[in-house]
Amino acid sequence: MQADDLRSRAAQQIRSNQLDAAKDTLESLIRRNPEDVPACLELADVLFKLGHMRASSAPLLQAVEHLPKNAPLLLHLIHHLIARGEVVAARNCLDFLAQAPDPPASLLVAQAHHRFTLGEIHAARALIERAIEQGADDPDDHHMHAMLLQFSGDIDEAIAVLDRCLERWPHYGDAMTVRVNLRKQTPEHNHLSHIEAQLRHLSERESSDSTKFVRAEFEYARFKVLDDLGRTEEAWPALARCNALMHELNPYDREDEQALIDAFIDTPEVVAASAPGKADFEGPVPIFIVGMPRSGTTLLDRMLSSHSQVSTAGELVEFWRQLHWVADERPATTQSMRRIIERCGEIDFREVGARYLQQTQWRAGESRFYIDKLPANMRMVAFIRRALPHAPILHMSRDPMDVCFSNYKALFGNVSSYSYDLEALAHSYRCYARLRDHWHAALPGAMMDVPYASLVGDPEATMREVLAHCGLDVESACLHPERNEAPVATPSSAQVREPIHTRGIGQWKRYAEPMQSLHDAIADLL
Repeated sequence: MQADDLRSRAAQQIRSNQLDAAKDTLESLIRRNPEDVPACLELADVLFKLGHMRASSAPLLQAVEHLPKNAPLLLHLIHHLIARGEVVAARNCLDFLAQAPDPPASLLVAQAHHRFTLGEIHAARALIERAIEQGADDPDDHHMHAMLLQFSGDIDEAIAVLDRCLERWPHYGDAMTVRVNLRKQTPEHNHLSHIEAQLRHLSERESSDSTKFVRAEFEYARFKVLDDLGRTEEAWPALARCNALMHELNPYDREDEQALIDAFIDTPEVVAASAPGKADFEGPVPIFIVGMPRSGTTLLDRMLSSHSQVSTAGELVEFWRQLHWVADERPATTQSMRRIIERCGEIDFREVGARYLQQTQWRAGESRFYIDKLPANMRMVAFIRRALPHAPILHMSRDPMDVCFSNYKALFGNVSSYSYDLEALAHSYRCYARLRDHWHAALPGAMMDVPYASLVGDPEATMREVLAHCGLDVESACLHPERNEAPVATPSSAQVREPIHTRGIGQWKRYAEPMQSLHDAIADLL
């Protein structure tokens, strides 16, 4: 049978959901022509759909050995490699793609998105700026440019880009939410009239999910302006309207969250053989920073990465991804994690650690340590201890009401569904506290608590303890995170470029009355 006939047969089998047969056909096609990159991609997809996460990497890596001079195909391959945790191979493909002569603006934008996904902020910024110079003019392109300027610390430039964007596309909520966060709004300079005009316009439109999301963005922006102006009685209703819309679009699954935390706590194998031990691996050492979102993880990252021997890698999903790869589980949020917990006794955690380091150590550059600052790795503490027993884990802790309020007013987008409803937020915080207490009881010493109040109230003493825990000498630069020039890709990137301050303590009290129900729900944890 000819190659075209095999390709046609495979396509028909995939359409008919005959995946095992399609797998055999595609493997036959690739045996005839190992350089058939489209067939490799199709086979990877089929294997993934069949539930073979590990096996789906092999045809992708085979394709990397025969890179085509076909930009759309390369972009497709890069996307698949990142999703499978093959980050080093994806970067090699991006380097190859960068050699394309006279790339069109659309190709530069696509490369910028991939570099940003990998946390390569400077490279992504250079690409998006080239793309805009060559005519890229979608509002999303300008929004991305502004975000990359913000993450690089060029706040004035980011503001200028966003202002021009809002002049041309006044209804563009993504730009407005970033704009109001970059500078404190003042009576003399604020966007309230623009925001209210857009909300009046949006109220007249059909109430689709996309319209609801944009309305939520502008309600959030109205809250931020009114909050900055001290008009708290008007600000809270705007935030409540924003979060009611977001909660409708992203309902919180209480039972699902409960089941996952129960599984971590009720499965003895999770903490088996998890005690810290001698380093099994060579090269730069990761430092994990975990905790609730908005607990001060970014500030600690900025202070610690100001040390001469520490780089920041930002918020990586690599440990979660490599755990799924080694367990051969297709990533599916809590469902796949519960299956991993059930099978954790048979998982090779040393392989998890080795793959994690293989795919991340390049991020350290010349440093001895690099920071993985993903708050959600709080759930991975026991598994990190087993996979990387030499890696320090720092747990940021913050006053429950302060951290909950900071989450409630954050607008994370269509993620973090727990943060848009006070009852959901209380439940999520209680789940976090249960798991935190469980890790301390079952794995004493596995993670070091770093209280936010201590970090900002007595930074010198607190950082001395943190550095000692990580095996680092004291350096005064760690007390001046505002001088840290490394990019920071988090919503708080503008705030953490300021000198250390205590303004974040007790902010919730300005809204004590509407937050009373949350206070009552977690009163025993305060």
